[in-house]
Amino acid sequence: MTKTETQHTSSSTKTSYRDTLKSADTEEHIDLAFYRPIGYMWACLARRLGVTPNAITIASIFLGIGAGVAFYFNDMWINVLGMVLLVWANSFDSADGQLARMTHQYSRIGRILDGMAGDLWFATIYVAICLRENVTSAFFMEHPWLIWVIAVVTGLCHAKQAAMADYYRQFHLYFLKGEEGSELENSSKLEARLSALTWKHNFWQKLVLTFYTAYTVNQEKMTPAMQRLRFALHTHYPDGKIPRTFRDNFRRLSLPLMKYTNILSFNWRCIVLFLAIFAKMPWLYFAFELIVLNGLLIYMVVRHERICRKLTQALDNDEF
Repeated sequence: MTKTETQHTSSSTKTSYRDTLKSADTEEHIDLAFYRPIGYMWACLARRLGVTPNAITIASIFLGIGAGVAFYFNDMWINVLGMVLLVWANSFDSADGQLARMTHQYSRIGRILDGMAGDLWFATIYVAICLRENVTSAFFMEHPWLIWVIAVVTGLCHAKQAAMADYYRQFHLYFLKGEEGSELENSSKLEARLSALTWKHNFWQKLVLTFYTAYTVNQEKMTPAMQRLRFALHTHYPDGKIPRTFRDNFRRLSLPLMKYTNILSFNWRCIVLFLAIFAKMPWLYFAFELIVLNGLLIYMVVRHERICRKLTQALDNDEF
């Protein structure tokens, strides 16, 4: 192979890898340095073997649950095995999306399944921590109900944090890449789709869409100013052709907040979880979620809502 051909092949490979990324704006540094390259290799292998993105997601569920089970044991080597399994699960979580973008196998069920995967990982991890603390901690032996209450509250907060981080990320992608480059949903459209399905003929599809619609409704309830902005945009630009000046202005205001959506995602949770396990105090992970991540969520919501109110007012004043 000539030098020119080698350079061309290398360029094509790099382009293919870049095409599997969501965007430079929303990618987290740890993902870019570690998970995305590994996920790309898994995705390339899966494409050659004919494995679907959903199959990779399902495999990640089993790996993540295995990690949670390993965290139950008060044995550091087993715990390290759990850490390896959790990292492996997340590399598959990266690979399923990258494979979907490589092969254009997008589906709503894939997106729902992808979200469920992370919930199942951490639900197992929370149960393992509770059982482990009941066995190893005198305090929680005396108050066995307390760790479970903390875990349930933390799990509910985790679900809200992850949902809002994903919602803000998709809203940013909507302005950056347009409707085709985002998975931003509208609850009204989902409800219309849901009403067209019947329990008799579309049981599983209707069941999944029922939960997904409720998930989207909760996201919208948390973001009233954002919903007013979406309505104003639809009123001013019913054809969906939002001016580039508006898109650029939103991106400029939203971009500094993308780092917070990334902190609320997997990587930093994982780092703190591993540190808490190494310290033999896994309950510290609950404290991190309840105090640090909830504080970050509140800050992020307040900032985003302020941006949306500002842009809605600018639209009403015909500034674009």
